[in-house]
Amino acid sequence: MLTKDYTLGVDIGSTTVKVALLDANKNLIFSDYKRHFANIRETMQDLVQEAYDQVQDVRVHPVITGSGGLALAGALDIPFTQEVIAVATSLKKLAPKTDVAIELGGEDAKIIYFEGGNVEQRMNGICAGGTGSFIDQMASLLQTDAAGLNEYAKHYQSLYNIAARCGVFAKSDIQPLINEGATREDLAASIFQAVVNQTISGLACGKPIRGHVAFLGGPLHFLSELKAAFIRTLKLDAAHTIDLENSHLFAAIGSALNAKEKKSVMLSELLARLSHKIEVESEISRMEPLFSSEEDYQAFRNRQAKYRVKTADLSTYHGNAYLGIDAGSTTTKCALVAENGDLLYSFYSSNNGNPLKTAISSIQEIYRLMPKDVTIRRACSTGYGEALLKSALLLDDGEVETIAHYTAAAFFDPQVDCILDIGGQDMKCIRIKNHAVDSVQLNEACSSGCGSFIETFAKSLNFSVQDFAKEALYAKAPIDLGTRCTVFMNSNVKQAQKEGASVADISAGLAYSVIKNALFKVIKVSDASQLGKNIVVQGGTFYNDAVLRAFEKIANCQAVRPDIAGIMGAFGAALIARARFHEKEALPTTMLSIDQINTLQYSTSMATCKGCTNSCRLTVNRFTGGRQYISGNRCERGLGRAKVDSDTPNLFRYKYDRIFGYEPLGVEVAKRGTVGIPRVLNFYENYPFWFTFFTKLGYRVVLSPKSTR
Repeated sequence: MLTKDYTLGVDIGSTTVKVALLDANKNLIFSDYKRHFANIRETMQDLVQEAYDQVQDVRVHPVITGSGGLALAGALDIPFTQEVIAVATSLKKLAPKTDVAIELGGEDAKIIYFEGGNVEQRMNGICAGGTGSFIDQMASLLQTDAAGLNEYAKHYQSLYNIAARCGVFAKSDIQPLINEGATREDLAASIFQAVVNQTISGLACGKPIRGHVAFLGGPLHFLSELKAAFIRTLKLDAAHTIDLENSHLFAAIGSALNAKEKKSVMLSELLARLSHKIEVESEISRMEPLFSSEEDYQAFRNRQAKYRVKTADLSTYHGNAYLGIDAGSTTTKCALVAENGDLLYSFYSSNNGNPLKTAISSIQEIYRLMPKDVTIRRACSTGYGEALLKSALLLDDGEVETIAHYTAAAFFDPQVDCILDIGGQDMKCIRIKNHAVDSVQLNEACSSGCGSFIETFAKSLNFSVQDFAKEALYAKAPIDLGTRCTVFMNSNVKQAQKEGASVADISAGLAYSVIKNALFKVIKVSDASQLGKNIVVQGGTFYNDAVLRAFEKIANCQAVRPDIAGIMGAFGAALIARARFHEKEALPTTMLSIDQINTLQYSTSMATCKGCTNSCRLTVNRFTGGRQYISGNRCERGLGRAKVDSDTPNLFRYKYDRIFGYEPLGVEVAKRGTVGIPRVLNFYENYPFWFTFFTKLGYRVVLSPKSTR
């Protein structure tokens, strides 16, 4: 039995610290919730100081819980309790009717079942998909924060299928939708729905969520639309939805309720313990510094300064010009070149979810700067949004990224035999042989370690990308993140943060990991010397000196980084436009005039294709003059094109009907009963055998219906 001392619960999560101070009657007299940005000890110290300021120097019985609390609890000599115990304790006291609790944190997700006195917890393992950090990453992709995402979701019209397994796959789903014009309202609601789907399917795994359901954790407390998505999906009514006043603090409150008599401390003494740096045994391996000294870095800068494109002043130029636009996964780039290849104008900007609007603003700026006797003779687009821009602006050409990047690289080094391009969400390795593209390797479904990952992580630590990159230059012991996906790298980074790794060491470690992912996961080289002798690196990520230096150290080479590394796709597209202008006997450009661009109106709507059972979600972009661009279709039916009749038999339909076309025995004939067979997996090949086998034994064989998904 406790005396009249206070009890203090501290929940240290992967992204936040929560404290709850209870009086002798178990009333909550102080609480707070704050992001720690990897500064766990300092954040806890600030919160304890706030409690001290409110209640003065009282004796407390402290208990720590949470994924980041075990090491700190040991260092501070404070009891530690498991999260599930803490949450179960607070629910039994504050919401005893709870049958199921769903809790989302910064990097973890839990479903807790309360069944007849037994507690069953299901928790995400090593994947942080569908958690608070996932929501933060997706919010940054839409140029907002979690609260902004919540506001967008209030006005959604339709939902898209988005993967929530981790931020990488979700970005792969979301980025094309952004580039194709999907509204932020629909995307925000779809992100929340993805979190719901991931939590229910990944944790419940088919076990029903029914009865009285409580929603816990910061994301579900602060994001009303996320909670609404859970309620909508689970078909809960008001009577079975438990609304809790401090649902984001339940682990902290529960740990306070679990306080024991034996451990107590004055708040002033606890503050004194927190004021000292805490040493924790390291679990993360380290790597050698990127630069040994400032002189080493300066020599590196001087060497790279040699690779500069020749520029000319657009305002004083006269003659023909050629435009290239690269609508990338996260950025839009433009380049205008002169007849002799000089760069007249360049543009590099985040597309802010609208590459067409960004490209138009760049073109308008070109026309403001361009003398009247300069004529844009031809224009070419490339990148993710190539088809959208070509359709909207009636550009002359569209070119695949690989050719655009090779054209630009060959401009700087005609003997180039390898191009490594790392962009916001994609990686490419282009091998050149005999002045032609020999092979192309892409990062397919995984974009871990690309520029957008570094950007997202920089923001999570409250740094700009530029400042985060500078931190890496003189890091003394970069952490080794290996060649792993974003989720695992996040786990390693979090572990390093708990061990007190500096931001500089984390930034340098991420620079190394980007290159390791590119070389050993994407390109799959066993020896970096296999890349080639004349290597050109490009893509906005290589503006980061730390990333380029990491590549040179791992590949043991000196690479060429043009000063326009971030706009090489656009520069290559402009050079292609110039070449094709002369090849096509100087035909006039089809690109819209500046007056037409200024008055261009476009709208975006959603539709569902009825051409087949895929029911593709189509994004329809309509432009002035009746033109339209449709995306999201998996075949040409979604484009409204007439189907061409063919006498060729559909062998897939024949096989399907042949395998599953058997007539089962009638109920009155099947004396031995009924056997059900699911229409899945190897039954698509072996069903005739099993049907015949059970039918001969006297069973009626019933087949599951066709999949609806």
